[in-house]
Amino acid sequence: MGDELGFLAHEPGDAVAVAVRDVEPGTAALAVLGADGRREIAVAEPIPLGHKVALVDLAEGAEVVEYGQPIGVTRKAIAAGEHVHVHNLRSTKWQTQR
Repeated sequence: MGDELGFLAHEPGDAVAVAVRDVEPGTAALAVLGADGRREIAVAEPIPLGHKVALVDLAEGAEVVEYGQPIGVTRKAIAAGEHVHVHNLRSTKWQTQR
């Protein structure tokens, strides 16, 4: 792992973190706002700047937490280290009541 930060999580319990640069597969540095230090995460696929990476395994239909709040529900299972975006996450912003 280099010294260059790859991802930033907003809260300690977040299930995803945001890429602060384009990140290639391999090991990348993760920092959590308000927490000391960094840790390494294994990145499974390219994650573009501003997109999310899963920090934990997420089952299909699982609630995804970012900023300490639910932001969406998975469309399919997502493994830790995988890209999280509109192809596998349905935003709670667009959920409808039924």
